[in-house]
Amino acid sequence: MATRVIGAASLTRDLGRWRNDEPGTAIDNGKRSTRPAYVALAESIRLLIHDGRAPLGVALPSERDLSTSLAVSRTTVTSAYSLLREHGYLISRQGSRSTVALPSTVVHDGAKPARSILAMMAQPELPTIDMTYASMAAPPQMTEAYSFALQGLPTYLGTHGMDPVGVLMLREALARRYTERGLPTEPDQILITLGAQHGLRLLLNVLTTPAERVLIEHPTYPNAIEAIRDVGARPVPVPMRPDGWDLDGIRSAARQTAASMAYLIPDFNNPTGHLLDAEGRAELAAIARETRMTVIVDESMGDLNLSDVESPPPAAAFARGSEIVTIGSASKSFWGGLRVGWVRANQPLITKLLGTRSTVDLGTPVMDQLATVHLLRNEDEILTTRRAQLRSRRAVLLETLAEELPDWRVTPGAGGMSLWAQLPTPVSTALAATAPNHGVLLAAGPRFGVQGAFERFIRLPYTHEEADIRLAVKSIAAAYQGLNPHAADPLAPLITY
Repeated sequence: MATRVIGAASLTRDLGRWRNDEPGTAIDNGKRSTRPAYVALAESIRLLIHDGRAPLGVALPSERDLSTSLAVSRTTVTSAYSLLREHGYLISRQGSRSTVALPSTVVHDGAKPARSILAMMAQPELPTIDMTYASMAAPPQMTEAYSFALQGLPTYLGTHGMDPVGVLMLREALARRYTERGLPTEPDQILITLGAQHGLRLLLNVLTTPAERVLIEHPTYPNAIEAIRDVGARPVPVPMRPDGWDLDGIRSAARQTAASMAYLIPDFNNPTGHLLDAEGRAELAAIARETRMTVIVDESMGDLNLSDVESPPPAAAFARGSEIVTIGSASKSFWGGLRVGWVRANQPLITKLLGTRSTVDLGTPVMDQLATVHLLRNEDEILTTRRAQLRSRRAVLLETLAEELPDWRVTPGAGGMSLWAQLPTPVSTALAATAPNHGVLLAAGPRFGVQGAFERFIRLPYTHEEADIRLAVKSIAAAYQGLNPHAADPLAPLITY
């Protein structure tokens, strides 16, 4: 298969104002940069590699195309590429384009999640705030929901209790919910699962084969990356832009890799919180049709809109056929301990999923399904309260970060449960390793990408109580300041000889 290539226009756009000595660009010391243009270009491309926006294994544009796009001499691009090659950021083979790489000095290759942070704690007895997960405590209505479920349980006790498709009452409730959101749905288009992750795994088993490519936004949900790998498929990262999805990049990657599937979170991406608007959803559906690619849309965060902008209709509402399949979950909206999710698809695919499911499990617990019915009936009250809590906690997190870590860059998304913070230096893994010694557990940025990307980023959930959030940030700041001088230094400039 041909090597995937980053277009010159796309790379130029991502590089932005890569030359500090461009007119109108301010320099910290008040002077213009005296760096040669090729050094500035090489350093800017290297930052894109570290941030996951130039994925490993992808080819850079030809020297001629990039020099034309950047309006610089070809010698500048040739020298920049040579410098990157010398430092291990590009690999060149005779007769092939130069492809992105990481030097051997980067120890975390991202192939598998790092060893459990709990196992790395030097002082396990130290009270800790666990920031590795983004999930809230159960709402007060949860007790009432299980009381409702207990009252309805006798109806099902005369049966074997194993229904792989799901309780009809819950499927009807979800079908009505989709219809009200602008996606007409019948109960037989719903399959109840043991959470969204379970639904994704069932879909991967049915729709992919070993070695097939699956597009993912970059960054994305870590467990989805592992699910793709576990079925033998290959995740293909498409970098997200600071303001959201690169739909042209998705189209280009789908064509170049012949990907059979994509896994995307357009409803408050985990971890960035970005929301794909209606126009973008229409284009995404068109891309899926053009490339004959099935797009799995994860709506787990869909109820957590924290902005003043109304959420667009479901992505599948823009499909003309079966090109978009939706998975959802009650875990983020209501409670992580409620292991209820669903797949919304056409009936033939539901039938295939049922055939696969029988080899894995025999259904979702009836009590949990009945409790979810009650929660959905009262969702307006529950979700209004939870969204208000998340807004307040996010404000506290932003305020405390500004006080304790003012050089970190954070741009809140439209919703979800976390901030995606950019660090001044590529020390995310080192920070996550030392943070337990200061009483906080962190998920390092590379967990949300592939092949060691996102060492300059870390996910910070705002799902804890406000006092715990303040304490967690103070602990993170202490851990960050305590990193060894080499790790805490700004990204060292490339040395030229």
